[in-house]
Amino acid sequence: MAKGRRVGILTAGGDSPGLNAAIRGFAKAALSQGMDVIGFRDGFRGLAEDHRVRLRSANLAGILTVGGTVLGTSRDKPHKMIVDGKQVDMTEAIVRTYERNGLNALVCIGGGGTQKNALRLADAGLDIVTIPKTIDGDVAMTDATIGFATALEVATEAIDRLHSTAHSHHRIIVAEVMGHRSGWLALSAGLAGGADVILVPEMPYRIATVVDAIRRRTKQGSNFSIVAVAEGARNEVDAAAFDVAERRHEEAASPAEKEAATADLAALELRHADNTLRLANQLEELTGLESRVSILGYVQRGGTPSAVDRLLATRLGNAAADLVASNEFGCMVASIGDRTMAVPLSEVAGKRRTVPIDDPLVIAAKHVGTCLG
Repeated sequence: MAKGRRVGILTAGGDSPGLNAAIRGFAKAALSQGMDVIGFRDGFRGLAEDHRVRLRSANLAGILTVGGTVLGTSRDKPHKMIVDGKQVDMTEAIVRTYERNGLNALVCIGGGGTQKNALRLADAGLDIVTIPKTIDGDVAMTDATIGFATALEVATEAIDRLHSTAHSHHRIIVAEVMGHRSGWLALSAGLAGGADVILVPEMPYRIATVVDAIRRRTKQGSNFSIVAVAEGARNEVDAAAFDVAERRHEEAASPAEKEAATADLAALELRHADNTLRLANQLEELTGLESRVSILGYVQRGGTPSAVDRLLATRLGNAAADLVASNEFGCMVASIGDRTMAVPLSEVAGKRRTVPIDDPLVIAAKHVGTCLG
């Protein structure tokens, strides 16, 4: 059924370990079924501008273990792409590229933003299959995303290493972990690395609660603490202000109201940018212990993918090829337990997988005495 089909593939959004494994997993499975595979460079921009490369076995060799993406990536959105300094809707250009190349399907590998953009292209008439990737682990309707497992290993090792410095110098070390709107990575790495305090976006914290936890440790003879904080974690006051601004943005009845709410959100985000440093300064002032900040940053997204991510990416890539072969489109390949499942993009786009307050990891953290703010 699949012989003679031409399928495009791209990677979009932030890079993560395992993207090349997913490209390879899909392309090899598609080629084995007689399909032609066309890779588009630099995400949706490459699709709009028709920057392509034909993928064959020869240029798939050796990429399984390589970090990043051989196709390149970008954060460009099809309907809001900057061209010659102006914001342009490039959806029609993308449709023309799709038709010009005689494509029968397009596979998009990416996170939450990519799922939304893919749905827009599906609504424009393209046959789409997506594969979820993000180190944040926050794509809806899937248990796992490509890149999370590797980032977890990196963040956990960093927290392990920070313990020796914190202990030797009797300090508080605040380790900032990626996770703007979801705390899966900080929670998992913090718990695996034995952090004393874990702060995530889903559970706004009170500085007094964190200070009390550190003081209790001091009284018990522990003169150091490790605080794992997601980049998007906020205190209760800031979180409440952000929620109000977001609600105003969603409920805006006019362009002027929308613009005002957007400006408020931007101001709150700008203020939040130094939150981890402010948190460390507050903890030093209130506990009397020296505090230091370690921002793990892009190191969490780079490097060789773990075995877990290679297996996940290969499995999801193979499943995506099977969906194309069976004419199942407008869906994301989800990882549910040890199975894969096709989930409609309409059930994924615009949603986010966040940490429930009763999640087993949250309960486990409480049971081992971790402060959650």
